[in-house]
Amino acid sequence: MDGQLTAFTAVAAGMVTMPGADFAVVVRNALDSRRAGVATAFGVAGGLLVHTALAVAGLAAVLVAVPALFGAVQLLGGGYLLYLGARALIGAFHRPASPSDAAADGTPAADGTPAAEGTPADADQPAAPLGTARSLRQGFLANALNPKAPVLFLSLLPQFVPAGQPALPRTLLLAAVVVAMALVWFPAVALLVDRLGTWLRRPRVARALQATTGALLTVLGGVLLAEVVLA
Repeated sequence: MDGQLTAFTAVAAGMVTMPGADFAVVVRNALDSRRAGVATAFGVAGGLLVHTALAVAGLAAVLVAVPALFGAVQLLGGGYLLYLGARALIGAFHRPASPSDAAADGTPAADGTPAAEGTPADADQPAAPLGTARSLRQGFLANALNPKAPVLFLSLLPQFVPAGQPALPRTLLLAAVVVAMALVWFPAVALLVDRLGTWLRRPRVARALQATTGALLTVLGGVLLAEVVLA
């Protein structure tokens, strides 16, 4: 048995499953629909494929060695996470109500039942669903613009290349392990969220979950931008 490969698999599983921006984006989009969640999950896996490919090719070393380039990626990544976080927070506090929600929250029903004070007249209009391409793009960019990933893979992959073995085939295998795990984990998260959709899409639960993911994305984006400013 390849002990180093087993150890790397355990480390990679921890990295992939650790809640972060990728997890938050997948959950947020899976609340919209199963298709959007799964597309976002595949986008995240695509971003990981880019990072691992760069590490294998050695291009990640260039990114790390050029502070201005690394800072630019941090600005892009932080700004994009802030954008996604802000959209999630806005959606959480302006989430349209469905007719079934009206009875629970006091929203006017279609038969003219009085609305609760302060309820928007168009609150029962459904939000436009996320498209597959847009969800895929959001997942890809959320991962691909993470500047910490190149540093992580560049420092991690060589540690699991046994002495005397060719580096390229081994790093390709390690990269494939990471991407394969992402292709299993993130779609599973999306499907689980969709499976629990009846409960998770209840007005109060949905708002709380969307607000939580929005806050997480905003904090992560703010941390990235703060690192650039304070560097």
